[in-house]
Amino acid sequence: MHRPTATDLNRSTPASAWPDNMPLIIETSHRRSVDYGLRPESVADFSPLARSDLTVLIEQNRLLHAHAVPAMETLYQQIVNTHNMVILTDATGVIVHSLGDDDFLEKASRVALQPGVAWSEASKGTNAIGTAIAEKSPTLVHADQHYLAANHFLTCSAAPITDHLGNVIGVLDVSGDQRSFHKHTMALVRMSALMIENQLFSATFEDSITLHFHTRPEFIGTLMEGIASFSPGGRFLAANRNGLFQLGLPFSALQSHTFSSLFGLPVSALYEHYRTAAPGLLTLCMHNGVRVYGRAQLRLANNVFQQSLSNDRPVVAANQAAAQARRLSGLRYLRTGDPQLELVIDKVTRVLGKDIPIMIMGETGTGKELLAQAIHNDSPRAMSPFVAVNCASIPETLIESELFGYEDGAFTGARKKGAIGKILQANGGTLFLDEIGDMPFSLQARLLRVLQERMVTPLGSDKSIPVNVELICATNHNLRERMARGLFREDLYYRLNGLVVKLPPLRERTDLETVVKKILSTEAEHGRHHVSPEILALFRQHRWPGNFRQLTNLLRTAIVMAGDETEICLRHMPDDFLDDIEQHPDTAAGIEAGTDRLLAQGANLEEMEQSVIAKSLAANGGNVSATARALGVSRNTIYRKIPGLK
Repeated sequence: MHRPTATDLNRSTPASAWPDNMPLIIETSHRRSVDYGLRPESVADFSPLARSDLTVLIEQNRLLHAHAVPAMETLYQQIVNTHNMVILTDATGVIVHSLGDDDFLEKASRVALQPGVAWSEASKGTNAIGTAIAEKSPTLVHADQHYLAANHFLTCSAAPITDHLGNVIGVLDVSGDQRSFHKHTMALVRMSALMIENQLFSATFEDSITLHFHTRPEFIGTLMEGIASFSPGGRFLAANRNGLFQLGLPFSALQSHTFSSLFGLPVSALYEHYRTAAPGLLTLCMHNGVRVYGRAQLRLANNVFQQSLSNDRPVVAANQAAAQARRLSGLRYLRTGDPQLELVIDKVTRVLGKDIPIMIMGETGTGKELLAQAIHNDSPRAMSPFVAVNCASIPETLIESELFGYEDGAFTGARKKGAIGKILQANGGTLFLDEIGDMPFSLQARLLRVLQERMVTPLGSDKSIPVNVELICATNHNLRERMARGLFREDLYYRLNGLVVKLPPLRERTDLETVVKKILSTEAEHGRHHVSPEILALFRQHRWPGNFRQLTNLLRTAIVMAGDETEICLRHMPDDFLDDIEQHPDTAAGIEAGTDRLLAQGANLEEMEQSVIAKSLAANGGNVSATARALGVSRNTIYRKIPGLK
């Protein structure tokens, strides 16, 4: 059967006749190529800029050129002698610098793939450089996916380079003979582009406070870190791509923030921290409740204070965190009397050490990672590594190298000896993939292959390494719905779908008081704090959309507000919690008021009971189980008191 080529994709060809396997991004680009008036058989414009004009263009892109060239040289070392070339363009797609194998450079010049030539879509039709600019997204264009027939011998992987505002300022590309295509090339390009962006960011904000931060201390100083800059007074200036991702707010919203509002620490305290003789890593709590580690550079008035941490300090911090997790995270510790949780624990206990993958379902903040850690600690692999990867918190540009690792020197600015990925780090132990439903679709097939073959191939390597891991996954998504929408692979779903358990949200649990005591014993000094009956009553009525993460952060703040007082009262509660209470009025108060009215009207006890149950049912959305828990009675009592209830 004839497969339609670019020649067939003209304006008169119906979309239904286009190749079924053509990616949507390529199909859309081909349509734009047609609209530009190009034909697949067209001869491309071969006229480059004059040498003087090219010199001016390089000068106009001086910072980009200066920071990109070292990255290009390192990237080229990874692909040398593979019939490829590395290309840098400006924001419009004009090539400003290239380097590569001599034999391929000569071949590339025949299609004007050389400095001074524009490779926008308007000039060359669908191609990785032009389409990456048009889509503002990394783009692979392989063989006959190129619109012009003359370019079908190429395979090209391009990633846009953006400034701190998200504007495309250039493109990094690897182009080569389509017969030399390698699946790892795109990941190398994307990582190198990210390194260039980070270097440009640091060069842009020199007279500022610059914070390097991450939830994992060992990732500070690597491509994984977030970077945010602030004025000397603490006003937010900008953040790099990973910084924006971790902060979870758009740039427009961040402009109204300060260092204090984002990281919970006055800027004066930051200065004080770096006046000490040996300041270590900062421990900060972000505005969204996530705890991160940070290292700041105070580059103010030409005076640079940069904390150089010893190599073992982050490792020590990580080991301390791991020891704390082991101390508090056994299945026995999780038993707090809630019957739903007891059932979950009983199920996972039965499969410990049986090489059955476990899928933990549940809303955000319900303790999925805590349960995964507990499963590991009670399993035969307890003395081996427990490695957690949050698939939703790692940018798509980094998750492939995060999982599979990379070879020595694969990326500019990366570790000199390369890095083993999370899968290999977990070898012999447990790999926990949190928010698996957010894993990019393109990586799901590779993960499936690793799970089936139990072999891992790092980026930039042709060597496969055996691996043996126990797998636990977690998600707050309905994976069947995501499969129906084409966002999750069906074959991967059934590979992960061994034992499925669901953690109940905090609002449905019956052990709230026990949970509060456990959190206070962990967070409060010497466990000396307790909550007042008034606060506990409010906790029982709250909806807890953030579940245990929200409760933990709330109690942590209340402990600080209480200071030397041992009882946590209403005045110690943060304003946002009190606002939530006001927006969802006290259910108990409404029930009490209704009871008073019934007494005044001479109602009998049975009528009063029915009224109380009816109001509680309404407050709990008709949920009989939640109503029974709120009133401290059994479900059978509810059904008996309200005849006809289904």
